[in-house]
Amino acid sequence: MKNLINGAFRNKAAMILIVIMVLAMGGLSYTKLPMEFLPEADNPQVTVSVIGPGYDASAMDRTVTGPIEQALASIKGKTNTFSTSGDGFSQVNLNFDSRTNMKEAKQEVEQAVNTVALPDNVSSPYVVQLNTSMIPISFVTLTFADGVSDAEKESLEQRIRDEFNAIDGVGSVMVAGKPQPSVSIEPNAEKLAEKGVPLQALYGVLQGRTASSAVGESVLDGQIVNLNVVANLQDIDTLKQLPVVPGVKLSEVADVKLDDSKESLFRVDGKDAIEFVISKGANSNAVSVGKEVEKIIDKYNEENAAVELKVAISTSEQVVHSVNSMMREVLLGALFATIVILIFMRNIRATLVTIVSIPLSLAMTLYLLDLSGITLNILTLGGVAVAVGRLVDDSIVVIENIFRRLQKEKFSKELVIDATAEVARAITASTLTTIAVFLPMSLLRGSLQSFLLPFALTMTYSLLSSLIVALTVIPLMSAGVLRNSNIKEHQPSKRFVRLLEWNLKRKWLPILGAVVLLVASIATYMTMPKGAIDSSNAENVNVSLQYKPGTPAEQVLENGFKLETYLLGREDVSLVMMVNGNSSESAKYGSVSSPTLVTYMLKMKKGADAEKTMEEVKAQAGGYPEAELNVSTGDFMSSGSSTEVIIDVTGGNLEDIGKTAEEVMAKIAPIKDVLKVESNQQEKKTIYTLEVNPAAAKAGEIAAQLQGMLNPVPVGSIVVDGQTIPVRIEPALKPQSESELSALTVMTDEGPKPVSAVAKWEKSEQATMFYHKDGSSYVRVSASVEPSQLSKVGTEIDKQLKEISPPEGVKLNVGGASADQSADIMSLFMMMIVSIGVVYLIMVFTFKTLKAPLAIISSIFFVPIGAVLGLIVTGVTPDFTAIFGVVMLIGIVVTNAIVLIDRVKHNEERMTIREALLEAAGTRMRPILMTAIATVGAMLPLVFGSSESGSIVSQSLAIVVIGGLVVATLLTLVIVPCVYELLYFRKSARQRKIAAAAVSEAAAHSSWEGSK
Repeated sequence: MKNLINGAFRNKAAMILIVIMVLAMGGLSYTKLPMEFLPEADNPQVTVSVIGPGYDASAMDRTVTGPIEQALASIKGKTNTFSTSGDGFSQVNLNFDSRTNMKEAKQEVEQAVNTVALPDNVSSPYVVQLNTSMIPISFVTLTFADGVSDAEKESLEQRIRDEFNAIDGVGSVMVAGKPQPSVSIEPNAEKLAEKGVPLQALYGVLQGRTASSAVGESVLDGQIVNLNVVANLQDIDTLKQLPVVPGVKLSEVADVKLDDSKESLFRVDGKDAIEFVISKGANSNAVSVGKEVEKIIDKYNEENAAVELKVAISTSEQVVHSVNSMMREVLLGALFATIVILIFMRNIRATLVTIVSIPLSLAMTLYLLDLSGITLNILTLGGVAVAVGRLVDDSIVVIENIFRRLQKEKFSKELVIDATAEVARAITASTLTTIAVFLPMSLLRGSLQSFLLPFALTMTYSLLSSLIVALTVIPLMSAGVLRNSNIKEHQPSKRFVRLLEWNLKRKWLPILGAVVLLVASIATYMTMPKGAIDSSNAENVNVSLQYKPGTPAEQVLENGFKLETYLLGREDVSLVMMVNGNSSESAKYGSVSSPTLVTYMLKMKKGADAEKTMEEVKAQAGGYPEAELNVSTGDFMSSGSSTEVIIDVTGGNLEDIGKTAEEVMAKIAPIKDVLKVESNQQEKKTIYTLEVNPAAAKAGEIAAQLQGMLNPVPVGSIVVDGQTIPVRIEPALKPQSESELSALTVMTDEGPKPVSAVAKWEKSEQATMFYHKDGSSYVRVSASVEPSQLSKVGTEIDKQLKEISPPEGVKLNVGGASADQSADIMSLFMMMIVSIGVVYLIMVFTFKTLKAPLAIISSIFFVPIGAVLGLIVTGVTPDFTAIFGVVMLIGIVVTNAIVLIDRVKHNEERMTIREALLEAAGTRMRPILMTAIATVGAMLPLVFGSSESGSIVSQSLAIVVIGGLVVATLLTLVIVPCVYELLYFRKSARQRKIAAAAVSEAAAHSSWEGSK
């Protein structure tokens, strides 16, 4: 290390140039680095969705879900398969091992489902493999003023879409909720009967009327030419004049009209709306793209009264908030470091030298992130925010040691070099140990690694940069700035030295006291409620109104509009988005739902109390007795204010599965903090099945005829103004009773007959939804749990489930938020153990002994004391990020112990162990306190909620780091010396005996000399 320091002094001009280059490259990298919401991470799941309007759950399960499951049975790498079949939709979810290449898995799934023969009138399968890079940067809604014509709407929508697409960096713009023009042919039953026209005649009205076919070649005028036949209907009037049967026009037996139809209902603030879903391109900047989107929105809102554009959700705003937060953390970190150094050193020059490490380290970090291909996102920015407090630590130790030496010795370049080299080993080892804590993150799997690795690399680059700056730039600047400084001598605290000496004489007492505190803190933590990452301050609130499958659409929408009116009347809500039904756009994101579900997204006004809003919306449930009203916070980083524990009951016997599921629900429902228990065993609904007499009619022909009578049937298309418009025949009949069903007329080989003449309607009950797990039926029990009590409730549920004795063949599988949280926490605990091992290994290499590193490692065990104390004092519930904070502290707290023990080892060459400990503690107390206070100061904004760096940099993480660091720092100064002397007790005892003998001999010699 001394060669590095000497090299900096020998090449001052080069160092100045390097500093300028680092700052320039850092600034350039900041402008080049792509900014996005989250780092790229694959979700190890592939979803296959199919939409089938008019098909009930049983038909979807039998004709769609079943064949798809069979086709996917041999997919490599999948761990399990879940499927759901409901009225009008089917969804199959394949979960994969975290090591699976998800791009290849998706391709294999696509190839498999493309071989499945699906029924008519259902969509092609939508195969989706979600990735965080697919998260759009902006959801923009468009509503029109009253009186705007359809042509104007089409023109404005296209113009706006083109402008969004033209933005540099936009990857795609998807339009949702846009009405699609179609021609509706509504048969008139009375006129059909009057004219003697069978309904089936309407189905062929366009047959042969539109065509585009090549019919061959011919030689004309000595040249071979192609011959084509083309026919297109150009308008509605021509369609109306088409003959259905000889002498009867279509308009005489049916109402033909052009209308706008939607696959789903999409409304914003009480008006039908269109949504633009804007995604950025690869390597583009989410912030710059988001700003351009806002410019277009502002332009249209100001210049065109016919439209109103609003941003429903913007992930680019989250990135902007994170950038602002990082800048605030940098400034606050610099401010706290300035205050700390001024208080302890009372020298402005030394303070200015130290602060230089922050911009230089950040510039170097940004350049390294750019080289590594890592984007600026809420996790990398969060890493910078957390690292700021640590960036000045190495520089503080260096400048403090130089400063301390200058208080006693005359200034010289050699003194500065020696003072820096004196602490070089300590700060290098402390930085490497902190980095070592984050290296095991590469051992994690799946999305946890994808999220934490960018955070860890950011911390690593920041700390390495600060170390290099501390060993090169800081001593070089110190030599120039402190040359003529008037520095007063600093004396170590005599009270502290006396306290430590008292402890060393009774070392077992403080050690036992620390052990008691450690055990008490662990016991306290075990009894504390533990929860998931909460999002109580979220900007969005999600509301859903769920009716039983089979509920008439009119009733669902009537009550949906009623709730929408209430939500629009709230003063704390700035935007209300309402969605009902399935669409191809939502299916492309793997989202399909029951047609009896209405969902709302509320955008809260700035400063609004989301928790209060949720409670007041929940109170409206009484107005919808036949529906289930659910409310949760809406956030990309959390699932809302309630979390779920899931119990899957599987087996071969449906009756046994159902009874066991009911027993499970009865066991967990009374548990405290379980908010709601439900299962996918929905209530039965009535269905009518037509049993056809094979001797009287063909079942396939009867089914096709009834399909046309009771459901819209596509029969072709026409071309109007260059646009191809589909044509459909609306249901001819709407039977209201079983007798009307039986009276339906169908064509048979013997002519038209009532259905009752060839078949019989059978009434029965069936499930409203069908669920499969790995091809077999299962029942899922879901328990919604208060987030802060998730761990406690999960443990109690496990206890209750052990009391259940399921029938043979029936199994209970627990999953959901509790299991996910336990798995993540276990991964972090394993990482913690590996980190401690790596830290110890580095210490052994540094000090070339096994004992001294043990004393340093002992400081880690003080962390839980302060961490738990901090959580108790603040009343904050520990969550996943709190555990992550403890992992971070492993690397942070040992730095203080390293600085202390390094001084001890240096002193042992000329002192006894006890003398070395007392001198080192007195000398190193100031830099240890300075670095700890600077780190705590930089973390304080996170505690008070001023940080917007993302959920990984949460309040609980900051509290754990601050509490753990404060207590560990104080105990390091007092307990670590006791542990060190205990590890070397024989050598220390021998030294004390020799010292005592020397004192006795000196006293005796003095007495003898006096007697002479």
